[in-house]
Amino acid sequence: MFRTMSLLRALIGTSRLVRHTPRLLAALPPDDDVLLDPPDGRLAPALVAAALDDPEPAAKLLATTRDAAAWEDRDRYTTRLSTFAYHRDGWLDHWLAVAPHDPDALLVKAQLAVRRAWESPARAERLRELGPLIEAAAEAAPDDPVPWRLALDHARGTQASHTVFEALWEQAVRRAPHHYGSHVAALKYLTAQCCASRRDASRGSRSECFDFAEQAAEDALPGSLVQALPVRAAFAQLAAGPYPGPGAHADRIDAAADRALALSAEYPAGDLWPGEVRNLLVHVLVERGRWSDALAEFGRIGPHASTFPWSLTADDPLRGFLDARARTVREVARRTPLRAVPPEPYGAGPGDADRGGRSGPGGHYA
Repeated sequence: MFRTMSLLRALIGTSRLVRHTPRLLAALPPDDDVLLDPPDGRLAPALVAAALDDPEPAAKLLATTRDAAAWEDRDRYTTRLSTFAYHRDGWLDHWLAVAPHDPDALLVKAQLAVRRAWESPARAERLRELGPLIEAAAEAAPDDPVPWRLALDHARGTQASHTVFEALWEQAVRRAPHHYGSHVAALKYLTAQCCASRRDASRGSRSECFDFAEQAAEDALPGSLVQALPVRAAFAQLAAGPYPGPGAHADRIDAAADRALALSAEYPAGDLWPGEVRNLLVHVLVERGRWSDALAEFGRIGPHASTFPWSLTADDPLRGFLDARARTVREVARRTPLRAVPPEPYGAGPGDADRGGRSGPGGHYA
């Protein structure tokens, strides 16, 4: 009898997969159309010019963000430009040779140096050498919070004390109290401190990270991606593994996902601006087995995969994204009764996705 029931369930599951999977896949962008970290309309020309060793468009782009105090844009573009320079830095060398004291060039230089030091086997030692470089970027643009976000990353890598961290955090939020990048850097520092403490992965230490993220989300401006900070804490919790049991922090993880889902719904489907937050959110939803919510979020993401968080779970981030999406489609199809119509991904269909970049409330990357 047991074998008969198992065979029956397997046959029903297969029938549902065959019936529903094509419809679900047709509502999502084809695998070949999905791009990893596509630039928005402002960044793309700067990257094209940088590929030709011309730094002028990048310089103008960052100068515009500084003049407008568009700190979220500035942080995002600085990170993307430094990533490009990581692979090809001739244009940055040219920029620094022409304008060695340019605050924008100094910021990209500092971001690039921190990344390279972070990947060194002698990480802490290399990072300690970069203090003056970060200070120079901060002094060149006194109102800019991005060098202080970078200083928070530096503090995490050098295992700086809480006293040092708190002083840097005060400088960052004094300049931009709702800056998402600084909040992410602070949460990363706190998470690293929790894992390094004697309490190591204890429930209490993880609660502190959730407390910080949830309070920041409560204080965030409407539409700000800081509202999604708890889902970052949830991701860290899931990555560290359940402690002391499989239900540890489950309610807080699901609450974080619910908050991020509500935020995601405020942006158009396919919008590049919340793309990394949406990728992070859908990863958490998949890990929690919330398949219908995950499918809806894949619809909002559209053809825009992000390196984070998939680079932490797969050797090929794009493949990791596509595998998670395919798994979600299978699970939704398998759970949908044969005669029922499966839910379509949110935003599926022509005309719903905005491909042009930022079009919703202010935010930042995850």
